[in-house]
Amino acid sequence: MDKNIIKQHGLSDEEYKAILKYLGREPNLVELGIFSVMWSEHCSYKSSRVHLKKFPTTGPQVICGPGENAGIVDIGDGQAIVFKMESHNHPSFIEPYQGAATGVGGILRDVFTMGARPIALLDSLRFGAANHAKTPQLVNGVVAGIAGYGNCMGIPTVGGEVYFDESYNGNILVNVMCVGLVKKHQIFRAKASGVGNPVIYVGSKTGRDGIHGATMASDVFDEGSEEKRPTVQVGDPFTEKLLLEACLELMQSAQGRKDVVGIQDMGAAGLTSSSVEMAGRGGVGFEMDLAKVPLRETGMTPYEIMLSESQERMLLVAKKGSEKRIKAFFEKWDLDSEVIGTVVKGGQLSLKVGDELVADLPTIPLTEKAPLYKRPIKKPAWQEKIQELDLATIPLLKDWQEPLLKLLASPSLASKQWVYRQFDHMVGIDTVMIPGGDAAVLRLKGTHKGIAMTTDCNSRYCYLDPFEGGKMAVAEAARNLVCVGAKPLAATDCLNFGNPEKPEIMWQFEQAVLGIAEACRVLGTPIVSGNVSLYNETKGEAIYPTPTIGMVGLLENVEDHCQLGFQQEGDLVVLLGELSEELGGSEYLKVIHGLTRGLPPRVSLDLEKRVQQLCLAGIHAHLIGSAHDCSEGGLAVALAESCFPRELGVEVQIGFPLRPDALLFAETAGRVVVSVKERDLPAFLEMAREVRCPAVVIGKVTRKNFVINQLIQTTTQNLKQVWARGFETSLGV
Repeated sequence: MDKNIIKQHGLSDEEYKAILKYLGREPNLVELGIFSVMWSEHCSYKSSRVHLKKFPTTGPQVICGPGENAGIVDIGDGQAIVFKMESHNHPSFIEPYQGAATGVGGILRDVFTMGARPIALLDSLRFGAANHAKTPQLVNGVVAGIAGYGNCMGIPTVGGEVYFDESYNGNILVNVMCVGLVKKHQIFRAKASGVGNPVIYVGSKTGRDGIHGATMASDVFDEGSEEKRPTVQVGDPFTEKLLLEACLELMQSAQGRKDVVGIQDMGAAGLTSSSVEMAGRGGVGFEMDLAKVPLRETGMTPYEIMLSESQERMLLVAKKGSEKRIKAFFEKWDLDSEVIGTVVKGGQLSLKVGDELVADLPTIPLTEKAPLYKRPIKKPAWQEKIQELDLATIPLLKDWQEPLLKLLASPSLASKQWVYRQFDHMVGIDTVMIPGGDAAVLRLKGTHKGIAMTTDCNSRYCYLDPFEGGKMAVAEAARNLVCVGAKPLAATDCLNFGNPEKPEIMWQFEQAVLGIAEACRVLGTPIVSGNVSLYNETKGEAIYPTPTIGMVGLLENVEDHCQLGFQQEGDLVVLLGELSEELGGSEYLKVIHGLTRGLPPRVSLDLEKRVQQLCLAGIHAHLIGSAHDCSEGGLAVALAESCFPRELGVEVQIGFPLRPDALLFAETAGRVVVSVKERDLPAFLEMAREVRCPAVVIGKVTRKNFVINQLIQTTTQNLKQVWARGFETSLGV
């Protein structure tokens, strides 16, 4: 076969030789296309699988770990939570609205294909510098795409994060997380079985959109990236809503549970991945007639049909004899439903168009025997250089109110109301805590329970020290859940990195994975699902390593949830954790001094556990009135954010011998700001002694003034005005 064709399909010479060995012959173009998408980084994880095995993935709460469409954890009383996070980075940079919208559609299908009803969406977004020419357009398009799809689906978008940095100027990140609820006896898997059972296509018709989307997601950006616009899928949330309701009604019915053997959405690589993966998991083969696939465009070739990533499609394996029932069922929902194949013995994927055989491939080489690389790993030569930071060279300012105002006005820290007010976060009327807090909280109808969820990652930390940055992402996610009163259960991840063929990138990846794994083991939050997104770089410049963590937690009684805002004047303010001069990697250094350097905060997982234990116990004992994670921006920003909800003030006096900027803006890990009524303080401090957690009274809630030592003296209203409009002002949106 022509070498240019092989190269256009993203296959190396060695990979093509392996294909020849598995087939014993030259592949035709359809077969080459199938190998190219199944062996793409996006589908095969060929550079990351060796490292992902280091994650803890089991626990008494885990029902289903990695390997299925989403992870599942038990929450008792016959119920389970299904959740996963996915990326749609490259498509969102090329076509922000449709890229983000179809990212939402895809993650929804990952969850409801397992029998769960999606109940919440979260998004973790990274854009380039706010003053970059393309940033406002990308922000507008991505936010509108998420809102447009999620709102039409009737799924509340309840949380997330938005950050800005120059490293994303040429490659934004759009990570979307979905959380669903399922009864344990109604869980479905994406596994085919039963020779002679029909293979049924349901949902939208197949078009030419998204062809080679998985391959595009496994390549770097260059000058011609805009020409890849046709590979971005086009979403139709109204059809997906029909598909969701139809699938859930079928799977939750007594007859449907008998009829449906396995089900999987057609996501990346479309009909190819869904058929190959279902057959592979079941150790069976498929025979499919592509002439029976519903098409919305004329003249589509077998190559195009197999590689299309048209949205809102599912593939079912049903029991023989149920064909008419299933077809009638989906027709009731105005959805296409066609038997396109049959489960057969062995492990072959045989594709025909009528009587003509167009592809005949073994499934195991496409899945289990996909290339597995142990890429070279090398610590970057510049790593130690960027970790150097001499605080003596950082000038102490005369006015500390001004840097606080600048931090609160910066787009990464300012209010994200402009973003989340475009999302319908109250649809379903189960949202207890709306976007803007440490974590979102939803009540579970018919029970006293609630679930909390969050997404977290500080990519600047990961750039400076990927091991500590990975640990911090997990620790902060768990801390955010604890701050709202939830016990952390398990995590999903979205690992966004540059070109894995560069040893320095793989060093970042390995270190981040090791950090995440260590934190998950210590904090008892196994990784149950996730996604790897590599080749996030443009013209040789990689993004900051961004291993985003999504985490869910359980509240046995949703009424025990805790707010981040101070509740009333006179309450005492207590700092859990420690103070230090860790200014490395801080928002303060970046925004005020234009520096991205130094060692990021070191995460003591032992201290982290004790802080979280105390915070959770204090909330459940009704001793804590408010709790807020102290993270980006440090103590001063955390105190300000605690004042904003009720527009209260605070007066703080801290006698620790620290540099003023470190006292105010250091981002030391494992800290929580809580408020406690004066009468409850003795009981709370006794609780702190029992768990050996540092807890120091640092001030008192006041009516309106915001005072920290003699360093900052202003009003909450003054700070809030700057914080409330900072996002729109920075971006001009």
